[in-house]
Amino acid sequence: MAALALEGTRVIDLTYSYAGPFMARLLADMGAQVIKVESTQRPELTRPLILTDNDLGEEYWNRGGYFNLGHRNKYAITLNLTMDQGKDLLKELVKLSDVLLEAYSPRVMGNLGLDYDVLKQIKPDLIMMSLSGYGQTGPKRNFASFGTTMESQAGIAQLTGYRDGGPVKTGISYCDPITGIMGAGLVTAALCHRNKTGEGTHIDLSMYETGASFVGETVMDHAMNGRIAERMGNRHPYMAPHGCYPCAGDDQWVTIAVGSEKEWQALCNAMGDPAWAREERFSDPLERLRHQDELDEKIGQWTRGSDHREVMEILQAAGVAAGAVLNNKELLFDRHLKARSFLEVVDHPRAGKRPYAGMMFKLSKTPGNIRMPAPLLGQHNHYILKELLNLDDERIRRLEEEGVMGTVPAAAQLMGVQLTMEQYQELLCMPEEQLMRVGALVRKEENFLEQLGLKKGQEGGES
Repeated sequence: MAALALEGTRVIDLTYSYAGPFMARLLADMGAQVIKVESTQRPELTRPLILTDNDLGEEYWNRGGYFNLGHRNKYAITLNLTMDQGKDLLKELVKLSDVLLEAYSPRVMGNLGLDYDVLKQIKPDLIMMSLSGYGQTGPKRNFASFGTTMESQAGIAQLTGYRDGGPVKTGISYCDPITGIMGAGLVTAALCHRNKTGEGTHIDLSMYETGASFVGETVMDHAMNGRIAERMGNRHPYMAPHGCYPCAGDDQWVTIAVGSEKEWQALCNAMGDPAWAREERFSDPLERLRHQDELDEKIGQWTRGSDHREVMEILQAAGVAAGAVLNNKELLFDRHLKARSFLEVVDHPRAGKRPYAGMMFKLSKTPGNIRMPAPLLGQHNHYILKELLNLDDERIRRLEEEGVMGTVPAAAQLMGVQLTMEQYQELLCMPEEQLMRVGALVRKEENFLEQLGLKKGQEGGES
C-alpha cells in the first residue's frame, strides 16, 4: 500500500460534535494517527445519533451512524481530564504527539491547566488547534455556539431564504464543515512550517470568522456601496434563468443556471425552441432579469414533463449547467459516485455493515481510504497506555477502578442531560410516523438492506 500524506504524524483529538471531529477525520484520512480522547463521564455527544436500525440495542453509544462516519480511521482512549491522573496521562501523550486539537470554550483548557503555554513547555514544537465559536479573544469569546447559531452570526442566514420570508438555515450546520476543512488545511500548513523552522504553533480558529469569510462579497458591497444584501431564494444578481424547477414525480426538482447568451440559446434549443422564448421580455439578460417570475413559470412548465435526472442529462448534453436535486437515497445509488468509488462499505463491530461516504479527494501518490471503522468507546485504552506510554497491567487496572478511564458511559446522557433509558429511547428512536409528522422523513423503506446489497453478507449493491 502506498504511504499516506500524513503518515507518521500523531494527532490528539479533544474535539466534539461536528467541526472538530470532521477536521480530525480529514487528517486521519490522510494518514495521521488520530487519537480520540473522551471520558466515560462526557462521551462524544454524537455517539448515539442515527442509531443502526433505529434501535438502542446493546451498547447504544457505539452504534450511532453520525459518530461512526465522523470518526473512522481513529483510535480512541477515555481519560477523565478533571482528575490529576487523567491530565498527567494526557501530558505524557502530548510528549509523543505532533498536534493537539481542542474545541472547548476558551476558558476550559486554562481551567484544566492544559492551555498552550503549559503544553508547549512539555512539547516545544507542538501544534495546537483551539477551535471555538468566536475565537480565543474578543467580547464574545465565551458565548455558547453551535453551527446553526453561527450561520446567523456570520451573516449566512440573512442571505438564505426567500425575499418574502424570514432567514432559513442551510439544512446542515454549514459553518461546521467549512471550519473543519479550513482547520485541516491550517494544521497541514503548520506542519510544513514546523518542518522548515522547528517551531510549533498555536492556531486560534473561529467559526464566526470562518463563516463570515464566506459572505465576503456582501460585506464588501456595503463597504464599497452602502448596500444591504437581501434574501433572494434561488435567484442570482445577474444570471437569469437561475433557479430550482419542479419535475415529474413527487417532490422532484432540478436546478438550472444560465450564465451567457450562448447558454440561453442552448436552453431554448433543448426545450424545443418555444415561441415564448423569442418574446421581447426574454430577449436579453436584462429583460430576463426583469421578468424572472414569468420566465421561471415557463421553464417550470417544460421541466414538469420529465424526471429530474433526465432534465439534467438533456441540459448538460446541450451545454447548460443543470443538476438534479438528489435525496439521500439517490446519493447512495448515484452511478457517478459509484464510478469514483466514493462510497465504501465498512463493517463496524456494533453498527454492522453499511456504506459510508469515503474520500472527498483523490491524491495520486498518497491515496486514502477507510482503513479502520470508528472506534468503540475507550477501545484502544490498553494499546495506547501499554504500547505508547509503557504502563503495566496493574496500573491500567487501577486507572479503570478509579474512574480515570473505562469503556461504558457513566450514565445515559444526551447533550449533557442525564436521562432515563425510556427517555433516551423516545428521543433517539423516534417512530417513523412521528418523524413524518414533523417533516423530517418522507418514508421508510423496509427492504433498504436488500437494495444496498448488504443482506446476508453481500458486499455491495448496484447503483
